[in-house]
Amino acid sequence: MSNFVINGLLQSRNPLLTFRRFRGKINIQRPRAPHYERARVLEVIKPAYKKPEFNAPCIEAHKTRESNKLDNPYETIIAREARNWFEHSKLVAFLHVNSIRQEDMFKAQVALHRHNVSVKVYGKSIMRKAVGGTPFETILPLFEAKTVIVFAPEPQKIKQVLSVLKKTPQLILLAGIVEGRLLSKNEFVAYATMPDLTTTRAQFAAVLDSVGGKIVSDLQCHQSQLVNLLDAYAKNEQASSGGGEGSPQAAGENVES
Repeated sequence: MSNFVINGLLQSRNPLLTFRRFRGKINIQRPRAPHYERARVLEVIKPAYKKPEFNAPCIEAHKTRESNKLDNPYETIIAREARNWFEHSKLVAFLHVNSIRQEDMFKAQVALHRHNVSVKVYGKSIMRKAVGGTPFETILPLFEAKTVIVFAPEPQKIKQVLSVLKKTPQLILLAGIVEGRLLSKNEFVAYATMPDLTTTRAQFAAVLDSVGGKIVSDLQCHQSQLVNLLDAYAKNEQASSGGGEGSPQAAGENVES
């Protein structure tokens, strides 16, 4: 009985595997259509992708970056400080910084500080908050690279700034703002050669005074010339009449009489 249970009921049988080769050659380019039921399932689970636009990746990346950008209170405070510098400075210069040692940069900052000129460094995000929506918004392309800003309370400090830049060739002048007007590099350098406002006003007043005096002299020219001619004619008449009475013939006639 035990042998029957062991040999008959508890005996395990391994499956018989047979490999059969496909009859025909598989066509990879034109495969056989699937079965109807399988075709229905494949049609249902077929993914549908929306055709992306030409610049969709760039737009999505920009939206993602803007959505992930958080409002930093510290940047807001620094941006308010930078805007205050722009509003209360008569002279602003933008300098591109090449490879420079920190020691040389410190010497340039000390030289500018002696002339009451401040040197500031701000990032592009801070400058976007500082000058966004203001007349100074056109300076944002200057901050694609490392840029240093120089602030001076008076426009007369432009000569001192240029003299310090000549001694520091690693700092390259890009542009400047003088009394609220954006100037290019050539205009900024040309402004340094101009005299100050007091001297210019004095020269302008002298020109106006000289023009007025010339106009008066031109108007009185004919009258003065006529007076001079009449005076000379009168003197000649007096000299001729006085010379006739004092001649030798007149003196001899007086003696005979």
